[in-house]
Amino acid sequence: MRKILFFIAFSYTAAFAQPKTYSTTNAHSHNDYQQSAPLYSAYSLGFGSIEVDVMLANDELLVAHTQRDIPQRRLLEEIYLKPIQGYIQTNKGYPYADTSRTLILMLDIKSDAIPTLNKIIDVLQKYPELTRTRNFKVLISGNKPDPNTYISYPSFVVFDGLLSNRYSKEAMGRIAMLSDNFIAYSNWKGNGPIPPKVVERLKKLIDRAHELGKEVRLWNVPDFDDAWSKVIELGVDYIDSDSIKALASFLKKQQQKTS
Repeated sequence: MRKILFFIAFSYTAAFAQPKTYSTTNAHSHNDYQQSAPLYSAYSLGFGSIEVDVMLANDELLVAHTQRDIPQRRLLEEIYLKPIQGYIQTNKGYPYADTSRTLILMLDIKSDAIPTLNKIIDVLQKYPELTRTRNFKVLISGNKPDPNTYISYPSFVVFDGLLSNRYSKEAMGRIAMLSDNFIAYSNWKGNGPIPPKVVERLKKLIDRAHELGKEVRLWNVPDFDDAWSKVIELGVDYIDSDSIKALASFLKKQQQKTS
């Protein structure tokens, strides 16, 4: 009986371990709106996750990091929601032509959490392709409501949790990803190895997240090849980068090595 239980536990853990082969499905376009072609650049590279800062101003959802960005009036619907809806329509219910691929739109809320999230929900209800497509998720990050209230929100939005936090079973049921700030663990800039104690601590947290069935992302990791290799070794599921073309090239080489 003990052998059977061990096999079941091992199988469950292995199911959420890091993928053997990384591709741009594992790539996260950090602050995507700063790219020369927001959404399109990362999407054309096949990125699995795209992040955009959002603020609520004058009852509009704007792509903005601070109040200084508001006068530009870059509408979330125009830059992200409508184009993604178009991709899903073109691909007959999938975000990518390759129906095995998934896409996350991470909305990093920079204004007050509850009114902004309520507005996001209201707007998303205008886009049934976005709320009903299994291979597409809207992930709420940044300013968020109390985790104990996550269960009260519609199932078409999920939440970004903090890797180092503990959550109730109910809250964890609505959390799709566990993220954390690499700088909170180490000031490693890419010179030499990451200190062993840092590796041990992060690996333990990442393994625990995988045992819970959650995907993992670290932000503020140095943005170049050696650092990306290190986070792959740690077992993260999404590699965070502003240098999306360089990351796509790196991941292509990773695929070739493992194929």
